[in-house]
Amino acid sequence: MENAILIHGGAGSPYSMNSVLEDILKNIKFENNPLNMVINPVISMEDNLLFNAGTGSVPRIDGSIQMDAAVMSGREFGSVICIENVKNPVLVARDVMTKSPHIMLSGDGATEFARMMGHEYYNPQTERSMERLRKFMEETGKTGMPDKFKFLEKKTGDTVGAVVRINGKFAAAVSTGGAFPMLRGRVGDSPIIGAGIYAGDKGAVVATGIGEEIARNLLSYSIYSQIGQQSLETIVKREVDSFAVSCGIIAITGDEYISYSNTTMAYAYREF
Repeated sequence: MENAILIHGGAGSPYSMNSVLEDILKNIKFENNPLNMVINPVISMEDNLLFNAGTGSVPRIDGSIQMDAAVMSGREFGSVICIENVKNPVLVARDVMTKSPHIMLSGDGATEFARMMGHEYYNPQTERSMERLRKFMEETGKTGMPDKFKFLEKKTGDTVGAVVRINGKFAAAVSTGGAFPMLRGRVGDSPIIGAGIYAGDKGAVVATGIGEEIARNLLSYSIYSQIGQQSLETIVKREVDSFAVSCGIIAITGDEYISYSNTTMAYAYREF
């Protein structure tokens, strides 16, 4: 059983970005700690404007940047929901898991906790994200919420994520700026245990795509619960192919791994 890591750049990310993800994994140093190992490449993706996480996050329709992230290792879990003004939400999610009595923190409470943990103020807003919002406003007009709600039908979503197997133990991490366009306060699947992420003794699973549908189906736990019944490929393809909206999965078990999506999805894999 090789130590291994698998990462993705989000449902809808082009395969041409595989090389970017491969470079990230080439520069990742092996750590015996599955949690640290799974978080490191996610930090790199949060810092890269190409990905919808951290600094590359898409805006809400009010112009704010709210981000979600989660980590899971064994039975331990931590997530932040709609956190603002931090550089690396995945690191705050780890702190929720390892340094607080809670498993989820949201909104102002998550941001305040980040400051308590020493995460400095950081504005992830970029010209790229604001240009996307300006284009949206031009296309939908500024006549009120009903018109914007109609546009939500065209929503796109992507997430960055990673799963690892280290010495027979598993961990998973996800981070996202959300699905554009969206209301302030919207929560997708990523920070919800069993929906966008799950890890346990049998393996680790991370989802990406339109979070509302992924969450309704508790997709990550659904896949995890079936591990061992059939091949991982059979399980994942059956689940993903049942979705009418954008959906992708990366998953790893003791002897298998898979990256699969009903749309394009950049990914990279490395053994140690």
